[in-house]
Amino acid sequence: MASLHLHLRHPHPLSNLSSSFPSLLFHQYPVKPSHTTSIALKPLHFRLTATPFAVTDSDSPKFLDPNPQTPHTLLLELADSFDLPSDYFAQLPRDLRLDLNDAAFDLSNGPVIDECGKELGETLLNLSRAWELADTSSSCTLVCKLPSFVGSLTDGAKTAFGKRLVSAGRRFQSMGQYGQGELQKIAKAMTTTGKLLCASSVSAETNGPPKEETRMLKFGELQVALTSDKAYIGAAIGFVFGILSWQLSQGIQSIPESSLHYINS
Repeated sequence: MASLHLHLRHPHPLSNLSSSFPSLLFHQYPVKPSHTTSIALKPLHFRLTATPFAVTDSDSPKFLDPNPQTPHTLLLELADSFDLPSDYFAQLPRDLRLDLNDAAFDLSNGPVIDECGKELGETLLNLSRAWELADTSSSCTLVCKLPSFVGSLTDGAKTAFGKRLVSAGRRFQSMGQYGQGELQKIAKAMTTTGKLLCASSVSAETNGPPKEETRMLKFGELQVALTSDKAYIGAAIGFVFGILSWQLSQGIQSIPESSLHYINS
């Protein structure tokens, strides 16, 4: 009992025991492997993050513009821009009226019927007269007819029509801000439509079959169309005549001088 009491009164720290008897702590009670021990592993979770990306394949019809701009739709927008009060053009100041007359001149200047066709050309002539008279109602009526002509226009007529719209649209643009911006809306619609008409006709010519180049040769009042076929035919005829001329010159040179008789007068 005394020894036990003494041992309790002088306890040894656990650190001292572990430092003094390391082998006692680790070898006195060896750890036996157990076959029933199982280690639970936490499952690894992989998180997939979807990164949005843009598809730029222009050939896929799925991603095409649902509302592409066509000359017909732009001409409809141009017709909407002319939905103005009946006295709008008549109320314009004098300087803007002069710009409106210049726009009328650019729209119908030159052989408009020959370039744009009979129906469209006459409509453009009537529209230019309406602008010169500051007739807003007639202008709106005539502009509303323009979308119906696009489908029947040739590539050359589209180009001529587009150039006239761009030139007239620049006249409207030079008028500046007036009222609620109606003139600038007309200018934007006209220039956008005109540029699209010119671009569509150029792309059609590029994608179409190559046209035979024709040149005109003028001899006074006589005009001759020169094509590649005619050029080849002309070259062949010239080659044949060249051979004949050479043979004729060789035959003349082979004639002896004694056979030539000169008459002395």
